[in-house]
Amino acid sequence: MAGERPHFIVFANEKGGTGKSTTAVHSAVALAAAGKRVAALDLDTRQRTLGRYLDNRAATIRRTDTPLPMPSYGTFDPEKNDDLEAQLEAISEGADVVVVDTPGRDDPYAREAMLRADTLVTPINDSFVDLDLIGQVDPETYKVRRPSFYAELVWNSRTQRAKTTGASVDWVLLRNRLQYVEAKNMRRVGAALDELAKRVGFRVIPGLGERVIYRELFPKGLTLLDLKELGNVGLSHIAARQELREMIAGLSLPGDNRDAGPPRAAAMAG
Repeated sequence: MAGERPHFIVFANEKGGTGKSTTAVHSAVALAAAGKRVAALDLDTRQRTLGRYLDNRAATIRRTDTPLPMPSYGTFDPEKNDDLEAQLEAISEGADVVVVDTPGRDDPYAREAMLRADTLVTPINDSFVDLDLIGQVDPETYKVRRPSFYAELVWNSRTQRAKTTGASVDWVLLRNRLQYVEAKNMRRVGAALDELAKRVGFRVIPGLGERVIYRELFPKGLTLLDLKELGNVGLSHIAARQELREMIAGLSLPGDNRDAGPPRAAAMAG
């Protein structure tokens, strides 16, 4: 891809605790393992979860002398450098894919990064609490009343990008922490998401389950793809790795044979 613009994947959600940084770092490492030249940028200067995860991974590589797949990465600090555009350009040099992790709050730099997104990934937990960020539902029927503020923010961002660059944005809703046993709440959330998807133009794919292994991997910066480093691997780890592979496939990135085109967005009806 020499001389070509890299594909930007921006993980964004104004609500914390949705597994955003975990899915971002696992996506970056998985793409590097697949042979992509990956760069990652952490915009959350305070928590810096993605940056710390990759710090730990770099330390493990040095300590064990093990050649694990590793993205290049950095952290944007507005107190040191208020030019996000320049840092994105610098970190993009020579990359096939750029993964950007944003803070779990309203942030001007996150909004700026969203204007760069080719693929915009919004992880949510499988609950009406998280769904409320995207759309408001009727408390009796659970039907969608109207899109919420974040859907409107993304709509405006996609519209602005289309006007300035002519490029479209593939908006992906990532359902993290899906229950292993289907429940009535899970079906209701799924139905509401399907209805919203038709109205505002996003795709819904399954994300990562609620597994202790994701928290245990952080200190060493390992992922579920590093099976040799994990030691004894149980069936739950193998199932979790399959979740990760299916999530990456669901993103339908360039080079994948799947159709990456997002659904057409209908008008943002109230």
